[in-house]
Amino acid sequence: MSTPAAIPTKFSSSGPVVAHHFEDWEQQYDSCVLGMWTFLVSEVMFFGGAFTTYMVYRWSYPEAFAHASQHLDIYWGTFNTFVLLTSSLTMALAVRAAHLSQSRTAGLFIIATILLGAAFLGIKFYEYYHKYEEGLMPVFGMPFNFEGPSEQRGPTQLFYGLYFAMTGIHAVHMIIGIVIMLLFIPPAFRGAYSSGNSLRVEIMGLYWHFVDLVWIFLFPLLYLIDRAT
Repeated sequence: MSTPAAIPTKFSSSGPVVAHHFEDWEQQYDSCVLGMWTFLVSEVMFFGGAFTTYMVYRWSYPEAFAHASQHLDIYWGTFNTFVLLTSSLTMALAVRAAHLSQSRTAGLFIIATILLGAAFLGIKFYEYYHKYEEGLMPVFGMPFNFEGPSEQRGPTQLFYGLYFAMTGIHAVHMIIGIVIMLLFIPPAFRGAYSSGNSLRVEIMGLYWHFVDLVWIFLFPLLYLIDRAT
């Protein structure tokens, strides 16, 4: 695996720092990147199972799922998609700034990414609260306000169960990413990220782009696909 010539893994003004259990810097770089990609592949398998479950039940109960999907707020969903795509841009700019030894600029872009991620979560939690007010949270012990044929009550609850589960797990991944990025801010403003010390920002970028990609699949699956039926 080829690597850029100036992306080591630890903070050092004199050059790359190689941990004792690696033979050289290139092996260390490859190991870190491979480790993240391995983790992301396992996450793809996890979310793939959730997507498959949703599609199986959607195929089994098309009318109930289509009706329930139309109760989701497509306008907030679309706006949130724009917010998250913008956060991918700011994350990419942070990685670029780190590669160019613009540590403070990288820190500013990381802050922008955090704020956009927080905005996404705020809108999503507002959607959750709206569904709670409508009585559409399929939680045991809570009333489920369903207006429609009795045979569609169960499938409709199933739709909202999958909706809250899938978007909730996605939100947890975003919260984890935001917490990690918060730890990146102090080193960035101390000048820690340079053309020789940008690997950890790059690794964080891979994670954040994955989180954004998951939403790119969730949005049409939950908000759009059933509106065409």
